Amino acid sequence: MSTQEIKQLLHESIENIDDGEFLIAVKQIIDRKYTPGTVPNLSEWQLERIESSKEQIKHGKSLSNKQADLLVEKWLNE
Repeated sequence: MSTQEIKQLLHESIENIDDGEFLIAVKQIIDRKYTPGTVPNLSEWQLERIESSKEQIKHGKSLSNKQADLLVEKWLNE
């Protein structure tokens, strides 16, 4: 499994965990390796996706968290 795949899995997992104490413990571990002031090195594809997302938001093409949750729930139940 590549580093990028592991990062993606961790991100998805963290998004679905509601246990505050556990998330604090994970944050403490991450803080030992990453300083929040560090600028991440983004690929050209990632930069393009960010710009595309900014344009979509600017033109009202976005979902609230609640709308996104409902959409994901619908997909999972199909």
